[in-house]
Amino acid sequence: MSSIQKSGTFTLGSHTVKRLGYGAMQLAGPHVFGPPRDRDAALAVLREAVSSGVDHIDTCDYYGPHVTNQIIREALSPYPKDLVLVTKIGARRGSDASWLPANSPTELEQAVHDNLRNLGLEVLDVVNLRIMFGMGPTEGSIEAQLTALAELQRKGLVRHIGLSNVTPAQIEEGRRICKIVCVQNQYNLAHRDDDALIDQLAREGTAYVPFFPLGGFSPLQSSTLSRVAERLGATPMQVALAWLLRRSPNILLIPGTSSVEHLRENLAAAELELSAAVLDELDGVAKAA
Repeated sequence: MSSIQKSGTFTLGSHTVKRLGYGAMQLAGPHVFGPPRDRDAALAVLREAVSSGVDHIDTCDYYGPHVTNQIIREALSPYPKDLVLVTKIGARRGSDASWLPANSPTELEQAVHDNLRNLGLEVLDVVNLRIMFGMGPTEGSIEAQLTALAELQRKGLVRHIGLSNVTPAQIEEGRRICKIVCVQNQYNLAHRDDDALIDQLAREGTAYVPFFPLGGFSPLQSSTLSRVAERLGATPMQVALAWLLRRSPNILLIPGTSSVEHLRENLAAAELELSAAVLDELDGVAKAA
């Protein structure tokens, strides 16, 4: 059994995928803006991921913008039949690299067409509606935005719909409009606001995809994490990923990197076994944070 197979599987839309995937955000340039410093390296990472067994990739056309999806198409098209490409809409990039809401029906439809064009697809497997009411999940009705996306689904441009950066109330509102196959929020060993939500979604059979599983732009820093990693002969980031795989069976991981070596390290986290004592020790990281 390969490393990634040990991560297990879970349902994502109409596919059963391995729980350890890949996030493409870091394939763009600095601050997720403009072209990468090394395009060949970006292509190599994607090809290594797929050859290693990764069968779901998280991307977005406002990474770059457009850059990441174009690199994915160049590296992987024609796509393997079992590869699920998950994208998101609801934001755009300003000329100064800022992150701005883009959630009118016209903007959402344009974003879907941008993703289709740059990925070279006729239909998108999964589209997450990113809610930009605040930096983190912020209450407010998502009916208008989700109704517009559901209409694009009815037109056959989108197979499945997910939500990103949302509250439990918004998820329930969304389910009255269309089926929600996944939720993508910030969550990691130190940032655990969604603990109860993850458990609820697991009972309902809905995938939960934590973004910033390793801390994002500010990588996780913890003396406890470092001590555990040293004892296990692993890196702190491998331990953080292994903890997420143990946290709940409905968690799908999308750690990102622009390095083949780092990608291999991330995928090897599926082999890392954490004892009950270690899990208890790691739970203290969130309390300290």
